[in-house]
Amino acid sequence: MSRLVCVSNRISPPRKSAAPGGLAVGILSALKRTGGLWFGWGGETVDQEPGDPEIHIREGVSYATIELRAKEFELYYNGYANQVLWPLFHYFLKGMRYSAEQRDAYENVNRTFAQKLLPLLEANDDIWVHDYHLMPLARRLRELGVQRPIGFFLHIPFPNIEMLRVLPTYAELLRDLTCYDVIGFQTHNDLRGFHSGIEHLFGAEAIRPDGRLKIGERVVRAEVFPIGVDVDAVQQEAITALPGEVVRRMTDSLMGRSLMMGVDRLDYSKGLVERFSAYRHFLETYPDNLGRITYIQIAPLSRTDVKAYVEIRQSLEQAAGQTNGRFADTDWTPIRYLNRNFPHATLMGFLRAAQVGLVTPLRDGMNLVAKEFVAAQDESDPGVLILSNLAGAARELSAALLVNPYDSRAVGHAIQAALSMSLTERRERHGAMLQVLRRNDIASWTRRFVEALQESQRESSPEPPARETSGESPMRLVRGLQSYRA
Repeated sequence: MSRLVCVSNRISPPRKSAAPGGLAVGILSALKRTGGLWFGWGGETVDQEPGDPEIHIREGVSYATIELRAKEFELYYNGYANQVLWPLFHYFLKGMRYSAEQRDAYENVNRTFAQKLLPLLEANDDIWVHDYHLMPLARRLRELGVQRPIGFFLHIPFPNIEMLRVLPTYAELLRDLTCYDVIGFQTHNDLRGFHSGIEHLFGAEAIRPDGRLKIGERVVRAEVFPIGVDVDAVQQEAITALPGEVVRRMTDSLMGRSLMMGVDRLDYSKGLVERFSAYRHFLETYPDNLGRITYIQIAPLSRTDVKAYVEIRQSLEQAAGQTNGRFADTDWTPIRYLNRNFPHATLMGFLRAAQVGLVTPLRDGMNLVAKEFVAAQDESDPGVLILSNLAGAARELSAALLVNPYDSRAVGHAIQAALSMSLTERRERHGAMLQVLRRNDIASWTRRFVEALQESQRESSPEPPARETSGESPMRLVRGLQSYRA
């Protein structure tokens, strides 16, 4: 039987002090069901050559953590991954800053991952690589002789070729992805974006009628695998946490007011500045709600060394202060804005207590908070989800109140509609969304991807595709050079 090896930029073993993100939830679900190894950076940086991986076993899952060079990590993570790939893939060109030095560090870190992972691999392993930090990893492993199936899942959006071409090395990126046997995306929009790049670089004939890609001698599966949540676990956490001290203190403090809840990592893609503006517009447009609703926004800090994230934190603090200064009363604060983590179970209790869930990213691969809000609700008296139509989750949760996150007036109207919605309609909408969540839960996501990976057969030659610079024409790139850039 095959062993599953999951690889991600950062290892996130379960901790009670913080809520795991969507990637961690998905990986842990896969490994707990199948057993296996989770490999990644452990959070430590060093000045010298990184040592051998440290291995710990917890609840049947092996965690192998490595160190990274401090300077290289800064250029790779805060630099290339989060100042180039993240804004580009989310269609935020204003925040993109490309440099060859950062790109070289990105390549070097992926080489380190491959070199440190290789001694841990066994003959029957299936390898599942996660997210944009590690797109070149399959090529690096192939160069070291790894022939086992390697899959890749992208948790964030994939842009159309007209956006992707802004990246000077877009062709190398697409070629790196074709070194995988299975490539997974959150939505059909993301898959179409990837196909547009493949067609541009390799020609329309590279996309076969069955949807597989034929790149030279290689056949690659590129499909949609929308990530889900563990519905029963979320429901149980929410029910258990609701009478607990932390959630009870929060609900008692509302003094009977309606609760609107937002839970997001502090990131410009989450649309928090626009969301705060929409809430202010709502209070201006529907003054009868003054003193009757409290909006709690939980936004743990992230990437604090990146300038764009420092700026958004300042903007949100200013926006919250302006709204509270204008509308607050002696016994009421319109916005409670918290930059801190809570245990996952506590967050599920908060979501269950909320009458409105506000999830309005400007662009998101999926957004599991939207799904967790639905799963956490009381089916007999559910709250209403307001969801950005630019989030991947909107493709599945069509019974939510879908809004354009840039339209503050529309978001304000949706808040009013949510607060005034009848119980019958709330139950109908919630029931429809809950059916979708149960059909596409986290176990289904794991099973479908792993089965696809196990079924995949490499039909290519042992040599990975040749790589070139992107400054040439697409046809020249296809014919290409026969060497790789280190």
